[in-house]
Amino acid sequence: MTIRVARPDDAAEVVALRALVFPYLVRGVASTRKMIAEPPPGEEWTAFVVEVDGAVVGWVSAYRDVQTSEVGAGEVALLHVHPGHRGRGVGSALLAAALGHLTPLGIRRLLGSARPEGLPFARRHGFTAGREMRYSALELHSPPPPPAAAPGLRLTPLSGLDPYEVYLANRAAAVDEPGDVPRDVLTYETFRHDVWENLGLDREASTAVESGGKVLAFSLVKRDGDRMWSDYTGTVPQHRGQGLARLAKVAALHRAAGRGVRVAYTSNDAANAPMLAINAALGYRPVVSHWSCLRELG
Repeated sequence: MTIRVARPDDAAEVVALRALVFPYLVRGVASTRKMIAEPPPGEEWTAFVVEVDGAVVGWVSAYRDVQTSEVGAGEVALLHVHPGHRGRGVGSALLAAALGHLTPLGIRRLLGSARPEGLPFARRHGFTAGREMRYSALELHSPPPPPAAAPGLRLTPLSGLDPYEVYLANRAAAVDEPGDVPRDVLTYETFRHDVWENLGLDREASTAVESGGKVLAFSLVKRDGDRMWSDYTGTVPQHRGQGLARLAKVAALHRAAGRGVRVAYTSNDAANAPMLAINAALGYRPVVSHWSCLRELG
């Protein structure tokens, strides 16, 4: 077993491993390679892999959380191990490497996640289970019909929008998003890197509801082949209660299906009742739940 920092050339093996362990997550090889080669600004991001006989059998990324005002917040993201190599210390080695990276950064509160079967591992390493995140899927063989916008509103693909207007809507919508830490800090630089310039973002399928050049609601689509991920659907707070998030999401799903997507995945905090209701009405089926895991580092 060899543990080392991830390299861009690991991307194909990393994606194959993720597809085996988390088949409901969507990130392609190109965007994974770019993520490793060009880490997000300010996060002091890194990732580690474990190799056995030259094959990647484990992955974890670790970084400072720059999208919250909470001081000293960090994340250990998507720690996972090939099913055939579990119970041999691979997960513990990856977590130790992540902690070795984060601790010198002054991280005091650590966030991760686990499926129910992974919670015993998390608890053994000092984590406490927190919030439930529900993952679901929608087959798009019979996509929803194209919706019609009310007078004064337009359904516009992201390709036809000013990215700064999309950023402003994203920032406003995320402020009260349910979670373990507030999502109240989002710089334009981070938005450009994580969202707008993400190689998986489908700007033709991603859709916004806009009026007078201002984005009121949006639904972002990231895809890999015929699979997509509803990365974020939100409405600017002062325009909620008008069905705009549903309008944007239905339009995005319809456009994605027309561009060859056959299955759509998404996730929602269990406390996000409005979005869960929208997904249920659209026919999404539950896939799995993850639980947030918190650890205080002192």
